[in-house]
Amino acid sequence: MGASEWRYFVPYQEDLNQALQDLRQQVFSTGKYWWYGDSEHLSPANRSPRPARLEQLFEDEYVREEGTHSILDVDRVVDPDRPRDWYDQGTIVPATADEVRAAIGTDRPTRTDTAELDDKLPRARWVGRCAVLYDEHGNPTEITFWGHSGD
Repeated sequence: MGASEWRYFVPYQEDLNQALQDLRQQVFSTGKYWWYGDSEHLSPANRSPRPARLEQLFEDEYVREEGTHSILDVDRVVDPDRPRDWYDQGTIVPATADEVRAAIGTDRPTRTDTAELDDKLPRARWVGRCAVLYDEHGNPTEITFWGHSGD
């Protein structure tokens, strides 16, 4: 299948992990993720329906290996201050104020800074990043989640 990148924007809330869980449920509910059972290369008899519940998704071995190429491939936000030797697969690492400042010159990124954050902040396959985004008055307005998954 190959690797694919993903990015999402959600309204700001203090609890980054809750924002992630809400987003994951939304993506699952809307079906906006890759599901091998939908492949046009499979005969109709070999296609499989999408799981009815998010918890069922990763019961499938193929999904565990290939992922969904979406936010569904990560399941928790970790403490960005813990020692890294990069993080466990399936995690989201929040950008620290120091990382953001080094990347863009301020610790209050806006939506227009997201591409630069993606380019300059360290990341790894199967590990996502997130950052709080601010408006022109310095108020938090959104959270962006980004990463890439697959092989």
